[in-house]
Amino acid sequence: MSYWLMKTEPSVFAFGDFLKHPQRLASWEGVRNYQARNFMRDQFKLGDLAAIYHSRCETPEIVGVAQVAKEAYPDPTALDTKSPYFDPKSLEGQKSRWVMVDLVAIALLDHPVSLKEIKATASLKTMLVARPGQRLSVQPVTPKEWEMVMALGRPRDLPRISHD
Repeated sequence: MSYWLMKTEPSVFAFGDFLKHPQRLASWEGVRNYQARNFMRDQFKLGDLAAIYHSRCETPEIVGVAQVAKEAYPDPTALDTKSPYFDPKSLEGQKSRWVMVDLVAIALLDHPVSLKEIKATASLKTMLVARPGQRLSVQPVTPKEWEMVMALGRPRDLPRISHD
């Protein structure tokens, strides 16, 4: 199993929005960075876990946990001229250069783990999100970093939902 940190702006798609989706399942669309795309396309596997991180807000923080419910597939928003994620270069080839994954919300953190707390925790200082200038929206997290974030955040599992 691999662990990830996935950034989202709460004004665009907050973790709470997962809870409003049927079965708490949502497509993670609109990634337009090659390295982030490559992580999703080449390394995300069914069952991997992702820490959902609210960015570009008053208190940037990890707020919940999601699980990969469907591995990477073409992101159709790249071909939709009305989408904010439209990509003219994809339209030229009539094939999306971008991918998305489906995630299901599985836990809320009782104690959201702020960027300030990450930077102040010795074992988390190596996390990519703690590094200056690191803006990548999809980042790998080591198992040790994951364990520490979960220990700090105290995840509360959400009720199980069948996704068959």
